[in-house]
Amino acid sequence: MSEKKALEPLVLIVSGPSGSGKSTLVQRLLNMPGTMASRSCTTRPRRAAESTGKCYDFVTEPEFNEMVSRGVFLEYARVFGKHSYGTPKKWLDESRARGLDLVLEIDVQGAKQVKEKLPESVAIFILPPSREELERRLRGRG
Repeated sequence: MSEKKALEPLVLIVSGPSGSGKSTLVQRLLNMPGTMASRSCTTRPRRAAESTGKCYDFVTEPEFNEMVSRGVFLEYARVFGKHSYGTPKKWLDESRARGLDLVLEIDVQGAKQVKEKLPESVAIFILPPSREELERRLRGRG
């Protein structure tokens, strides 16, 4: 009789342009049992409706660069040449330790890095329903 090997938790990468609906999909995925979210670090300013530690950990550019030099991130990127975003490896470690599927909400550059490091991960690319709807969403969030 052979022993069954426990399945490794999945890494689900949700990616797409700003305003495409990534956050809505991620919230629905996180309502499923056996899932957990990662939390990205960013150097961009906090929006009025955001708080540190919920969706993002807001850090300064020097703090972010120091984290990069220490190898803290599973993936990181500078987006639109303005602000840096990165996912700490600790979320992958925690998901594996807890046996939970990890949901990453990251940009396309980060998704590519994760797929290279974790080819078994599942990448989901979201597109908005139309250009007009995308513009409406982006204008609505300021």
